[in-house]
Amino acid sequence: MPRLVRYLSHPQVRIDPAVPVPQWGLSPEGAARVAALARSGALSGTVRVVSSLETKAVETALPLAQALGCPLQCHTVMGENDRSATGFLPGPEFEATADAFFARPDRSVRGWETAKAAQSRIVAAVRDCLATPDDGDLLLVGHGAVGTLLYCHLAGHPIDRRFDQPAGGGNLFAFCRDTGAVSGGWQPLETLITDPGAVSRAEPSG
Repeated sequence: MPRLVRYLSHPQVRIDPAVPVPQWGLSPEGAARVAALARSGALSGTVRVVSSLETKAVETALPLAQALGCPLQCHTVMGENDRSATGFLPGPEFEATADAFFARPDRSVRGWETAKAAQSRIVAAVRDCLATPDDGDLLLVGHGAVGTLLYCHLAGHPIDRRFDQPAGGGNLFAFCRDTGAVSGGWQPLETLITDPGAVSRAEPSG
């Protein structure tokens, strides 16, 4: 059976303008979604979990690794696109800046890391994770923007926000570790719970 790599974005977070964004944790709703996935057994066959170092990603990855009884590793360059130049932005302002981030991938928007640079970083991080041999599936836990950039790379799409994850986070896509073929785009983690084969059966993209 082909080995899968699943990329899961963290779900909903506690938004606190007084706390640096990488230190935000999961909200009760986000934590409940992770707990439901951990209980479901939908990730059986996963032998390793690798997470971004950001708090919300670790709080997503750790319960899943514990439920699976497999190691959790943190990768230093799997973090979200660097937005430290602006810090927290209110919703409409953030969305407008994110639109520009995807629309002009070679240019820094308001001091943010460029989309091209963030894509190169996440692709290199994933290649590094894949360099370690595994006898089963691999789960990568991270963030929506860099996850979208990874998906675009794997699927052969140009960088475009139309491939971004649905609102709320807690979405995933998969690709075949042996061939690199990527499944259709982001799906809510609840889809994996109700139909564990759904993500891997999605039509290949690109």
